[in-house]
Amino acid sequence: MPTPDAETLSPALPDDIVEAAMSLLETASKAKIGIATAESCTGGLLASLLTDIDGASNAFDRGFVVYSKEAKCDLLGLSHQMIDDCGAVSEPVARAMAEGALRRSDAGLAIAITGFAGPGEPGDEAGLVHFACAAHGLETRHIVHHFGDIGRGATRIESLRVALDLLADMLSAVAGRPQRAA
Repeated sequence: MPTPDAETLSPALPDDIVEAAMSLLETASKAKIGIATAESCTGGLLASLLTDIDGASNAFDRGFVVYSKEAKCDLLGLSHQMIDDCGAVSEPVARAMAEGALRRSDAGLAIAITGFAGPGEPGDEAGLVHFACAAHGLETRHIVHHFGDIGRGATRIESLRVALDLLADMLSAVAGRPQRAA
C-alpha cells in the first residue's frame, strides 16, 4: 500500500477508512463502474478522500456538495416540496439525493449522505445521518445511523466508514454489470 502523502487527508483519517477507500476504488476500477457522491453533512469529505488516492479518476466520476436545500434542488433535482414535507435529513431525501446524483453523472453507483453532524435547530438529533446508495437497475438502498452527540468531526468520520461500507456492498451487487451508456 502506498504511503499516504502529507498533502492529502490520509494522515488525518484512521487507517481503516483510507484502506476501505483504496479497496473500493480498486474494485470499482476493475469492474469499470464509476462512483458519484452527493454529500450534505460531510461537505465533500468523501469525495476529497476518494480523490486523494492515486488512480481515482479510473473510478470516481464526480461529487456533489449539496449542503443547502437549494443545492439539493438545483444540482440533484430534488423538489422543494419533498424537502419541506420530509425534512432535509430523512430517508426520502437521502434516496432522492442518491438517485439524482446517479441521473446527473456518468457513474454507475452513487452514494448520498445527509444528516446533523452537530447540534442543529431545536428538535434536530445531533448525529442522525441518513445514507442511500443507488445503482442502475437495482433498488436504492438506505440505512440510518444515530451516532449521538459525538461532535461534528467524529460524526463526519463515522459517516465515511458507513458510506464506504455501503458503497462496497452495493458495488459487489453490481460488479460485472455494464454501466449505463453515456
